[in-house]
Amino acid sequence: MKHEYIAGKGAVEVRNGNVDQAIRVLKKKLQQDGLFNELREREYYTSRSEKRRRSKAAAIRRQKREAVKLELEEDGHVQTKKNRR
Repeated sequence: MKHEYIAGKGAVEVRNGNVDQAIRVLKKKLQQDGLFNELREREYYTSRSEKRRRSKAAAIRRQKREAVKLELEEDGHVQTKKNRR
């Protein structure tokens, strides 16, 4: 028996009655779509100033991360996926 649930961009298929695997796949897709973050943001009202503060703090974090990354690349310390621990 095959059941489908369509969520956002894709569908999740339940194969051989393995519902747990289908739920894991669905959660991963919803996570990638950003649904959980949006639900968390909509849970409480945030004022414009709070949104501005958060976005500014996020921009600062991104800039710092990029600066560190560029500095490491200049020094020749490029991390690959295998040695990124």
